[in-house]
Amino acid sequence: RPEGADLILLNTCAIREKAEQKVFSDLGRLKIFKARDPGVLIGVLGCVAQAEGEKILDREPAVDFVVGTRGMAELPEIIRKAEAGEKSLFLRLEGEFDPGRFREASVRQSRISAFVPIIYGCDNFCSYCVVPYVRGREWSRPVDEILREVCGLAEKGYKEIVLIGQNVNSYGKKNNINNDFCGLLHLVSEVDGVERIRFVTSHPRDLSGSVIAAMASLPAICEALHLPVQSGSDRVLGMMNRGYDRADYLGKVKRLREAIPGIALTTDIIVGFPGESESDFEETLSLIREADFDRLFAFAYSPRPGTSAVKLPDPVAEKTKSRRLAAVLDLQKKLTLRKHQALVGSSVEVLVEGANPKVDGEWTGRTRTNKIVHFSGARSAPGELLNVIIEKGLPNCLIGRAVS
Repeated sequence: RPEGADLILLNTCAIREKAEQKVFSDLGRLKIFKARDPGVLIGVLGCVAQAEGEKILDREPAVDFVVGTRGMAELPEIIRKAEAGEKSLFLRLEGEFDPGRFREASVRQSRISAFVPIIYGCDNFCSYCVVPYVRGREWSRPVDEILREVCGLAEKGYKEIVLIGQNVNSYGKKNNINNDFCGLLHLVSEVDGVERIRFVTSHPRDLSGSVIAAMASLPAICEALHLPVQSGSDRVLGMMNRGYDRADYLGKVKRLREAIPGIALTTDIIVGFPGESESDFEETLSLIREADFDRLFAFAYSPRPGTSAVKLPDPVAEKTKSRRLAAVLDLQKKLTLRKHQALVGSSVEVLVEGANPKVDGEWTGRTRTNKIVHFSGARSAPGELLNVIIEKGLPNCLIGRAVS
């Protein structure tokens, strides 16, 4: 809550449509606090800041500074300037990061699981996506920096490390890292105290056999993978510039399931891409069934300024997008429920996250396959690993009892 704050930072995302409108709507609410106390500083950060920084400063006098996606290390100096009455705009994307300017997160919401960035930006230029334009080109973080952060987290008691990046499989391909993502997985898995390793996001085109083998052989790597497909139609995938076809994707799904029995696969789906026919959409539904996902995130296509997809003909009607989105979500709900109900009676390892805020006497945690479990039967502590017998499977979670 901003009441009583000396500094208000609005972090923004530009992935979805109307992101800019939401930013100005939020600023309309936040500037009330500046009207009450002119000493309050307001800064806008993130992807909308990167894309629309000059417009934000020009249109909203209450904003003291705008910092794009590669300016986090500059924040202390920018805030000092703002305190002296100087407005700032930092939108530089060109060139590489200076590793010495990178700052590890000093405050984290969880004391159990920690996100560790390994790669920034994106070189893929999918036709619908603004990420390369607002986050810049790929830059891999040096191995020693990553390992130093992971070791520090393990010493503080963190049990789970989540390696993050727009495309983690591209790690090490640029800026003289002398290692690749598979090699990094092996190094992180050797850190004492790290019980679980996850990573997001993987581009299907770049998911290699060596990474699949590492997932199968390294005990700390969880049996879960988010592998965005976006569409089941080769024609639509081509227009999206995804770099693979349906057969490529399903072939990797097959390899994953053969190498890692019980792996949970999740994905992203976009419906209503320009020119998507009913036949194209039916191919997406059939791919969802064939891949048998554990979960998915589905979105109706929204045009993003500056992307090549905005020039494509044959836009899909909003009503049709809504119908297709509902069909995807309904199908996945049935698949997820079936998978969860199939787990009833089985014992699963759960990493305890804390007390269930909705039910007294219950605890909440996640399985190695990243499924939420609410359980009773034992007094637990956050960060503890224990076995839980699943008693009920619901669409969004599992219910169970801890094994004493």
